[in-house]
Amino acid sequence: MMKEPINFAIIGFGRIGARHAQRIHENPTARLVAVCDQKNTRLSEVSSLYDVDPYSNYQNMLQRDDIDVVCVCTPNGLHAEMAIAAAQAGKHILCEKPMAIHVAEGKQMIEAAETNGVHLFVVKQNRYNPPIAKVKEILSQGILGRIFMLVINVYWNRNDDYYDDSDWKGTKALDGGTLYTQMSHFIDLMLWFGGEVEHLDIVGTQRQHHQIEFEDNGVILTKFTNGAIGSFNYTVCAEQQNMEGSITIIAEKGTVKVGGQYLNTLEYEAIRDYKIPDLEASRPANDYGKYRGSMSNHDKVIQNVIDVLLNNQQPHVTALEALKTVEFIETCYQQLQ
Repeated sequence: MMKEPINFAIIGFGRIGARHAQRIHENPTARLVAVCDQKNTRLSEVSSLYDVDPYSNYQNMLQRDDIDVVCVCTPNGLHAEMAIAAAQAGKHILCEKPMAIHVAEGKQMIEAAETNGVHLFVVKQNRYNPPIAKVKEILSQGILGRIFMLVINVYWNRNDDYYDDSDWKGTKALDGGTLYTQMSHFIDLMLWFGGEVEHLDIVGTQRQHHQIEFEDNGVILTKFTNGAIGSFNYTVCAEQQNMEGSITIIAEKGTVKVGGQYLNTLEYEAIRDYKIPDLEASRPANDYGKYRGSMSNHDKVIQNVIDVLLNNQQPHVTALEALKTVEFIETCYQQLQ
């Protein structure tokens, strides 16, 4: 069993890396000891905010003996390489979503973690949203009965500046696709609620963002092994701002919709002989300046890592669960080729 504080290091100090740093700094049983980024301006920023050692080469940082957990917060296409290197250095890994952009890489990450006796955690912070957590609970308790249909709608905005200001967003090699970068949290929840998928079909088009290398609109139809059917409608072309991110469940004993812009609101419930109690207020979305992302629950993600390492609790998300999202998305993109 490890002793507190748990020492963290971060690879990639962009907006999401900065969020990790903030949450680690706020946790009394965690300590941020090192940060790696290739941009000197970011290293200067982190040095001014926290008493940490800056690195421009992550391999050099991984040689330190005092690092317990490495947060991988780099572009999607680099996750596997860096997570595997961290595992080989004997460090536990907390990897941002998506864990990888190819199934083969995800399996290599899991194998590296198992071989080196370390944990591979993957960030799925939307599972902590109060309405999402409650819906999962009542599904597990059988209160809704059998699921008949799942409908996911994600109508988000990513303007041209979002892609033009980045050297990796919009590329197949480092971004991977709209399903990986914008939609993987929603796909994770669809699989968390619906279970195994036995069939899917997808239609995707590129209508507005011609500087990117993949679709910006799509519709996915799924059939689950439990007999439920699902549809996933998504876009990053909503005008000016994010409009909606919602999940509707039509089930044997009730109908529920979690919506808002970021799965933060219980919009509808009609459940036989049951009323969902008042929920804890949802946290605000991650604010990235020119756009907003998913719920800001990284404090809970960091705490789960600490609880697993200090108190032998269970990971909130297993690496194998995270791999299912990659498998689903890779299947979608194989159909779109």
